[in-house]
Amino acid sequence: MKIVSWNVNGIRAITKKDFLADLKEINPDILCLQETKAQPDQVEEAITTVEGYHQFYNSADKKGYSSTAILSKEKPLSVKNDMGIAEHDKEGRVICAEYPDFYLVTVYTPNSGQGLKRLEYRQEWDKAFLKYIKKLDKKKPVVICGDLNVAHRDIDLKNHKSNYNKTAGYTQAEIDGLDAFFKAGFVDTFRLLHPDEVKYSYWSYRFNARKNNSGWRIDYFIVSEALAGKVKSAEIHNEYFGSDHCPVSIELSING
Repeated sequence: MKIVSWNVNGIRAITKKDFLADLKEINPDILCLQETKAQPDQVEEAITTVEGYHQFYNSADKKGYSSTAILSKEKPLSVKNDMGIAEHDKEGRVICAEYPDFYLVTVYTPNSGQGLKRLEYRQEWDKAFLKYIKKLDKKKPVVICGDLNVAHRDIDLKNHKSNYNKTAGYTQAEIDGLDAFFKAGFVDTFRLLHPDEVKYSYWSYRFNARKNNSGWRIDYFIVSEALAGKVKSAEIHNEYFGSDHCPVSIELSING
């Protein structure tokens, strides 16, 4: 089973580029999207030519902001939006699809913002999201994918020294929030299979960042320990454009 995650930075914008052709080429069994920046009817309209997928959306109360989607060839057993916490459920950031052998949760984690104005809220989110995932994990293993808006270690961003504790996405508080997942037994699939590889999934639109490969690895697939041995590949697909993020993927051997 091939699962792909992509922060598209606007589904209506990216479908005017090569996204639809790229999707055919990538051909995922499940595609998870973050930052669609659209209401359900707008997402449907943008991907109206995409066939063969069951489609599920979660949109922010604020139009044109945040929002997520899942496209799945196999119909999930159930799909549920949000964490069930009012203060965290206004921005369309979480979708959970249940399959026979696992839960799949796609997430667009809140950015701590310019000047770290939202860092305190971000810390609250991280704790609530981990609690939510651990509750799911008690029932069956979990695959978490999406833009987590944090680089985990120095290897995960180009300019780590100048950004540490100054820039959203690389403060110790955010790193600690991600560390809590790994301490709870969840596994970073890319680092599991590529422990020393330098590869990024996000580049600012400014300063020719992508051309210079001055990027960040902030898009992840994280799995329950029970699934770690079933991850056959974990990749970052720098060859695809259209957003300031590129797609990331895993291949799971569920019956293997």
